[in-house]
Amino acid sequence: MRYHRTDIVERAVGILDAYGLADLSMRRIASELGLQPSALYHHFGSKQELLAAVADELLDRGARPDVPEASWDERVLALSHELRDAMLAYRDGAELVATAHAYGLGVRSPVERLATALEGAGFDEAFARTAAMTVLHFVFGHVTGEQAHRQANSAGAIDADPLGRADTGSFDLGLSLILEGIRHRRPATAKREP
Repeated sequence: MRYHRTDIVERAVGILDAYGLADLSMRRIASELGLQPSALYHHFGSKQELLAAVADELLDRGARPDVPEASWDERVLALSHELRDAMLAYRDGAELVATAHAYGLGVRSPVERLATALEGAGFDEAFARTAAMTVLHFVFGHVTGEQAHRQANSAGAIDADPLGRADTGSFDLGLSLILEGIRHRRPATAKREP
């Protein structure tokens, strides 16, 4: 049977969700497809390229329609929830997406959509990008903590969330603190939203 890139990514997503990022190897993917690992390199130049494609797939699966008529802070909040939900949907999703982002891999960049929402509100490009990165790092950190808690809990290592991170309320509160800081830096010339 001849496999396509999408087949390989699909199998990799399944392995990631079932076994975690540590077990997502070229050898394992090839074995599950009945191929030699070298066959995967016809579709992906490196393991990092494959991991970036898997990260993009997770983000694509979690994508929601943008609401351009929403206020900038509503858009940032919606994009942050979209990213959180997409990463939480798969085991080690946060670690994978954050790693792909840190290495500049993949075609879906969550920071670009966040920065665009901020630029549309009158923030200059440099500030919008820094603010978007701040939001993104918060989302990555929060979701990584949530996933670590879930895995430790499912393994019986802990019974409760010792840091209070495993709920949407703490996520929203953290985001609101960041958004309030961004709001205070809003240019005086920007059109004020009600």
